[in-house]
This record gives sequence, C-alpha cells and structure tokens, in this order.
Amino acid sequence: MLHHLARAPCPGAQVNSTLGIAMTTSAVRGSCLCGAVRFSASLPSKWVAHCHCTYCRRAHGAPFVTWAGFRSDNVAVDPDGLQPTWYESSPGARRAFCPRCGSPMLFTSTRWPDEMHVARALIPEALDREPSAHVFFEAHVPWLTVGDSLPKKVSQSSGSQASPSGSGA
Repeated sequence: MLHHLARAPCPGAQVNSTLGIAMTTSAVRGSCLCGAVRFSASLPSKWVAHCHCTYCRRAHGAPFVTWAGFRSDNVAVDPDGLQPTWYESSPGARRAFCPRCGSPMLFTSTRWPDEMHVARALIPEALDREPSAHVFFEAHVPWLTVGDSLPKKVSQSSGSQASPSGSGA
C-alpha cells in the first residue's frame, strides 16, 4: 500500500543560529539501512527527543529511540524507491519500516495529529535542533545510566503528561 506523506520539499538556504551550522538546504534526507526506502523532511523540525516507552524500545531493539518530529506534510517518501510497510503497534499508532532490511523508520499517532516522527539516526546530516528531553522516562531500562542534563518527562499515566517536545503539554 502506497502511503502518501507529502509533496517534495523545496531546496533553499538556511543557517541554524542555535547550533551555528550553515545548512545548504531547507530539507534533510535519510534512508533505511539498505537504502531502498528514502525520504526527505522539510525544516524546521518541531522537536527532537529521546523516547523510552516500551513500544519504541521493543520496535527498535534499543534502550531508547531518538525521534525528530515534523509536520506530516513536510515529510515525503521517495516515490521512486521502495515504500515502507506500516504496522499498527497500538490503537491509533502506526510504525513504518523498510520491507527489505527491516529498519524502523517512521511513527504516526492520533495522539499527535499532523505529526510524522522520523527516527533521528536515519538522518546523517545536522538538524536545526538537538534533543531537548527524555520522554516516557518512567519506562527507561535500569541497565543504562542516562547522565545528561535534559529534562526527564513521564507519561500522563504516571502523573504528568509529556509531549515529544518535552514541553509537558
């Protein structure tokens, strides 16, 4: 099933004043491990955060996943490449992965409408922001020490609602 994400982004010029990085395009590009599924995402991103929820950990086989959030219509999968396979991991939440190499790539949810979450590690170039928080931190694995100074947000079921942006909204 072809999943239409967006129109192709327009290239331009942008300077990231926060990171001091000169960016040559207003879009970033990435792909899965084998390169069969390719995508682009128009900047600016909405947020970047480390997710420790059980679903992300199990889907990626990692202690946490760093996601970059974009407006859904700012993310496009290359129509000339292989299209990702989508899996409903929980009611209202879908994850996309490469059908050839299995790389987990994208996430959408009714909880965050009009957003596309892109696995940050799939984008080799600098983004317009760095991670701003750890979310769903109450589910973090006990065998990894997280020693950075980023806020560690907990989910709504643990007493306060955490958004991917780390804003707590």
